[in-house]
Amino acid sequence: MATPGSGFWSFGSEEGSGDAENPGTAKAFCQAAQKFTGGIGTKLCALLYGDGEKPMETGAKEDLGSTEKTPACTCNNKPCSCQKADINYAFLHSTDLLPACNGEITTLSFLQDVMDILLQYVVKSFDRSTKVIDFHYPNELLQEYNWELADQPQTLEEILLNCRTTLKYAIKTGNRHAEILLSGIAYYPVFTYEIAPVFVLLEYVTLRKMREMIGWPGGCGDGIFSPGGAISNMYAMLIARFKMFPEVKEKGMAAIPRLVAFTSEHSHFSVKKGAAALGIGTDSVILIRCDERGKIIPSDLERRIIEAKQKGFVPFLVSATAGTTVYGAFDPLLAIADICKKYKIWMHVDAAWGGGLLMSRKHKWKLNGVERANSVTWNPHKMMGVPLQCSALLVREEGLMQSCNQMHASYLFQQDKHYDLSYDTGDKALQCGRHVDVFKLWLMWRAKGTTGFEAQIDKCLELAEYLYNKIKNREGYEMVFDGKPQHTNVCFWYVPPSLRSMEDNEERMNCLLKVAPVIKARMMEYGTTMVSYQPLGDKVNFFRMVISNPAASHQDIDFLIEEIERLGQDL
Repeated sequence: MATPGSGFWSFGSEEGSGDAENPGTAKAFCQAAQKFTGGIGTKLCALLYGDGEKPMETGAKEDLGSTEKTPACTCNNKPCSCQKADINYAFLHSTDLLPACNGEITTLSFLQDVMDILLQYVVKSFDRSTKVIDFHYPNELLQEYNWELADQPQTLEEILLNCRTTLKYAIKTGNRHAEILLSGIAYYPVFTYEIAPVFVLLEYVTLRKMREMIGWPGGCGDGIFSPGGAISNMYAMLIARFKMFPEVKEKGMAAIPRLVAFTSEHSHFSVKKGAAALGIGTDSVILIRCDERGKIIPSDLERRIIEAKQKGFVPFLVSATAGTTVYGAFDPLLAIADICKKYKIWMHVDAAWGGGLLMSRKHKWKLNGVERANSVTWNPHKMMGVPLQCSALLVREEGLMQSCNQMHASYLFQQDKHYDLSYDTGDKALQCGRHVDVFKLWLMWRAKGTTGFEAQIDKCLELAEYLYNKIKNREGYEMVFDGKPQHTNVCFWYVPPSLRSMEDNEERMNCLLKVAPVIKARMMEYGTTMVSYQPLGDKVNFFRMVISNPAASHQDIDFLIEEIERLGQDL
């Protein structure tokens, strides 16, 4: 076996690395790597040992640069470990991948090709003759490639090209190899254009598209990807406070009047958490009553604003909700916008859960009025199915976020750089370096198109309606509120046979509150399914079925109903 004096193991050997002197370590890694199919293991070994060198013991026959194509797989094993076929991606789309019927071979082949792209990038990064950066000015990159997001999906061939192009213009750091492989594309913090040129441009393109879908003319405004919806909501509160009292940035809360914010009694807890973190205080968050469907009551909002002003407090924020956590309710945004305009209050819409419905021509009416908001939280990692984490705060007024958060750190954000400094986004964020959250959303959007997301969301809402229609009049089920749910949240009680003849009194409620926890525990013990439950207000524990997986089917819904009945009939 060749001694590992080149390739991966040579890096760090000059510093006396133990692994660099231990061929057994490299052999162990190569043996593990051979479990990859389609010659990927051989390529990993070539990387570990250097160009052209690989351990003969592994039995691998494919060279790193081999372009030989393998015949189509004819075995019936699922999943199979055969080398994959030469597939023409020019006529295939994301809908041809799993969970598509007979999509196993296409999916495995496509993932192999993605891995090939990553491995080629890793090898090139460690080639000392490779340029550290293939620099292009922002306007050049924007003009040279079409980065825009369209209604129709791209082919899988185009998706692979997107991956290659992205990495072509990425910085070749020559290290961080583990992060490159494990994070799925690359490890680069997003805070200046020079560090993450493509990812900065993708944020620019994607956030503008999201603002367009909200309804802001031309996608005007600003935005940022944050570590989650709770942080996005806190950003909105921070910017709203700065907009009303910019002096708070330097002088603190002691220099301004007592502020109060307003939100629904069904809103997410992050509104209060943000108030606590910003020194505003949870007592300064006034909860507004909701109707029986969980929507904020506008008349109560206006009444509480007037009361607060009479007490000498300064209302600075109303946080409406588009898709509440439990009921999936959408607050009446148009009425709330009228009130905010009347009293000159910042209007924020927490659409973390419901923002995805803007993709659907059938359901986006539920967010009518969102275009009048000053800021919007939208979490693609929820209804749109983008992997965690992916949350965006979108702000209608351009430049306000920068003014609120910038600290002019000259050691990072030099003002005499040779490119357009508006693409250095780090100073408008609370954190400096940010994780690359945009790429997975951008790539999914290219692969699915807006129409693909629309179909996905419409299907989930159709499945929720199917569940509602199946149980609304079914023996043993009671709905938490009347009427078809607005989102995919279906809230109900399962009433075991022993409780069905009992009078609706306190004793029955005390028994009913124990049902959902026991059934869920049994679900987990059997490992068949999981459904959330919770109490809310004066309502005892009830099930909250939330459907966000487009791979689910009517048969899955039928199974859920039967499983609840099977596990709860003896209670």
